[in-house]
Amino acid sequence: MKNYALDYMLSLLAIPSPTGFTRAATDYLLDTLTNLGFSPIRDRKGCVICELGGEGHGILLSAHVDTLGAMVRSVKGNGRIRYTHVGGWQDTTVETENCLVHTRDGRSYSGTVQSTKASQHVFSGMGAENRSEETLEIVLDEQVKSAADVENLGIETGCYISWDPRTVLTESGYLKSRHLDDKASAGMLLALARMISEGKITLKRRVAILFTVFEEVGHGGAIKLPEGIEDMLAVDMGCVGDDLKCDETMVSICVKDSSGPFHYEFTNELIAVAKKEGLRYAADVYPSYSSDAAAALKAGNDVRFALIGTGVFASHGYERTHVLGIENTCLLIQKYLEL
Repeated sequence: MKNYALDYMLSLLAIPSPTGFTRAATDYLLDTLTNLGFSPIRDRKGCVICELGGEGHGILLSAHVDTLGAMVRSVKGNGRIRYTHVGGWQDTTVETENCLVHTRDGRSYSGTVQSTKASQHVFSGMGAENRSEETLEIVLDEQVKSAADVENLGIETGCYISWDPRTVLTESGYLKSRHLDDKASAGMLLALARMISEGKITLKRRVAILFTVFEEVGHGGAIKLPEGIEDMLAVDMGCVGDDLKCDETMVSICVKDSSGPFHYEFTNELIAVAKKEGLRYAADVYPSYSSDAAAALKAGNDVRFALIGTGVFASHGYERTHVLGIENTCLLIQKYLEL
């Protein structure tokens, strides 16, 4: 399952999909699941839902394919672009990043995020300036000198901006990329579907998967879940940092986030499986975190709810995980569903 998951992750990471601009990513999901023999649907909101089989107590596993990004706020008189955030990220994480600006008629133009005082040889105090939407800008890789030049390219307020993921899989097993949150998990759910389609996992209960497209702005899972779903397992990222036990080689089992504690018995079941199977895992609290599970509950769904994910370092920046963390997360999903 791990190798399948890595292949799907690499494909998804190559598809730009900031929140609200996810059609290409969900097209990929629909094509992949259909080719595996399933019958996925895309709802009006843009989420992809797919039944994987099984009978009895229904469980739904969710991941999201929308990512952090930006949008054109305005075009400056000098042909540079002012952006506005899509999702919660820090401006310091994108300075000098390559990007694409996507027009509403389907064209894309490359550019770079630069300081408005980009040259040390010209602006000696550039390092002391705070990084923000006011002090950073998009410099297009086009011969543009005015707002009119940019607008003639089809670029205007409301066009989406996606960051270059810079995906690298090292020989030592580290996967470095933007948007591992949450395309790493989405790749795992596609791998789960493939394992089921090939008869490598025998389901002991009804299983469905959900890919949401507005998680980064807080309402991804705020939909009516399919009838008969009793449990929702959000597969997202595990955080790595101070006061946390998780690292990139582990599967994280979140016991509480900013929305409150997760379902006690459901979480206990996941921890018990991790212990029984000898998986590398950590149970952690994430005080600055929310997920599709919280959005689904706020939408009125009556389900048990839990959250797991591979450990991800530098979340909402240039992120990193490890194939061992992916493997431990895949195994926890598989072993829990085989109970």
